Amino acid sequence: MSKRILIALTSHDDLGGMRKTGYYVPEAAHPWHAFREAGFEVRVASVLGGQPPQDGYDPADPAQSAFLDSEELREAGRLADLDGRDFDAVLYAGGHGTMWDFPDDPGVARIGREVYENGGVVAAVCHGPAALVNMTLSDGAPMVSGKRVAAFTNAEENAAGAADTVPFLLADALVARGATHEPAPDWQPQVVVDGRLVTGQNPASAAPLAERVVELLK
Repeated sequence: MSKRILIALTSHDDLGGMRKTGYYVPEAAHPWHAFREAGFEVRVASVLGGQPPQDGYDPADPAQSAFLDSEELREAGRLADLDGRDFDAVLYAGGHGTMWDFPDDPGVARIGREVYENGGVVAAVCHGPAALVNMTLSDGAPMVSGKRVAAFTNAEENAAGAADTVPFLLADALVARGATHEPAPDWQPQVVVDGRLVTGQNPASAAPLAERVVELLK
């Protein structure tokens, strides 16, 4: 029986009035491609369901074009309607939109907790670790407490010109929940694996993060 992986996407499309945003397409597309190549079954869902807002699409990238045309994306559901125990892993893809709707959405937190406590892998890349900020286990402990993590850094947020626009700085919020943040230089790939928690720093980390998830599941 093939492994089942859920890719979770934001439904928020406004970058604090700066511009439109959403999920960062390559951070979903490259893992989707890797998971499919590994023979896994992939499901896509977003906070509100339906077709989520996009950011960062490069039409010259075949993987991105294939993902946007995929049956999985066309049939994207709503996280609140899914049961995390049906999946072997969940990947929270990034994009600035996640900073607004991932931290406080009950479906986002519940899915991750169910996957993890059922022995599955929880992964998040770039701004996707916003899902982990308020995610707790059944005993109330923060998911990231005592864990090593990677996430979009304060320096990268400054370089992106959004440090004063996002509702919080992601790396700082994870550290405040008891995580140890392990940054790499700006825009360089960085994936941190701590048990069944896999996190990546930025868009360049999406493909290598997917490879690590595949390794854990195989």
